[in-house]
Amino acid sequence: MDSKYTIQDIADMAKVSKSTVSRYLNQGYISQEKMDKIKEVIQETGFQSNFFAKRLKMKQSKLIGIILPRMDSVTVGKLLEGVNRILEPEGYQGLILVSDLKKQKEICNISNLQQQGVDGIIIDSLGITRGHLQLLKTFDIPVVFTGQQHTAVHYVKIDDEGAGRLMGSYVRQKGHHHVVFAGVTNMDRAVGIERKQGFIDAFMENHPKAKVDFVKTGFSFESAYASGSEILAFKPTAVICATDNIGLGVLRYLHEQKIKVPQEISVAGFGGYAVGVVSYPALTTVAFDYELVGMKTAQGLLDLIAGKKMESQSNLPLSFIERESVCGRQRDGMDKDRI
Repeated sequence: MDSKYTIQDIADMAKVSKSTVSRYLNQGYISQEKMDKIKEVIQETGFQSNFFAKRLKMKQSKLIGIILPRMDSVTVGKLLEGVNRILEPEGYQGLILVSDLKKQKEICNISNLQQQGVDGIIIDSLGITRGHLQLLKTFDIPVVFTGQQHTAVHYVKIDDEGAGRLMGSYVRQKGHHHVVFAGVTNMDRAVGIERKQGFIDAFMENHPKAKVDFVKTGFSFESAYASGSEILAFKPTAVICATDNIGLGVLRYLHEQKIKVPQEISVAGFGGYAVGVVSYPALTTVAFDYELVGMKTAQGLLDLIAGKKMESQSNLPLSFIERESVCGRQRDGMDKDRI
């Protein structure tokens, strides 16, 4: 029995990729053909017993806890893709818990994962509270937050305030004076405060006639659609939505009310979801690279597990995508030609 075999050696002998061997060892899905090849090589080399013995010796579970606010989200899917791209080749497996958009449940999930012996935890957080910080003081495993930031924790997130400012400047330059910002409550600091405030600050800068009304929605398409009548009651020329999902709900409501977008009301969102391209009209948006967020978050956590330093980030790249859902307004408030 040769104790010096590596995962790469097993992959080369079985003529499969290193990540395929990792999935086999962590009981992930691979084809029966590849499973048989890897099993044969492992039996010949005695690798598997050495692999798990090494885990016990190093006191590592090779499990990473991942806490998500919800599962039915485009952003969550992209985030997980990025996380998996980093964890899988290193032989780590994710253990996912969902907080259902509840902060207290998020805290309970953190505690549960720590008790299950994971090597580290990634938290796509709703907001970092005193309860989070008090719990983490008792931990001896690394934790990295994404989506939210705090000076007392490690985090990776997009620049929500900067994204809001991009959109605010654009809508102001288009000549709009009165808009509705459709979004979530302040419970979510990144989306409910930073993104909204960035928009308001840029939109109202050197713009004495500017007015922004706020309509509370949830994150879902359905909640945004249900808020349609409240949004229209303010008679805005543009509706700026805290996420593309909210934007799609608003677009649907306006379509059913036979209100032309963008000729009568312009609509824009944040996120850069692919579905925004095929909506009618296509949705103007600030796009975020959630897969990159996931990759940087996972790599940061692995660095901490290895005893290395991690620098928190809140300035990942943004891109403004102008599509057909926004048009300009003349200074007297009348429509300009659609652009």
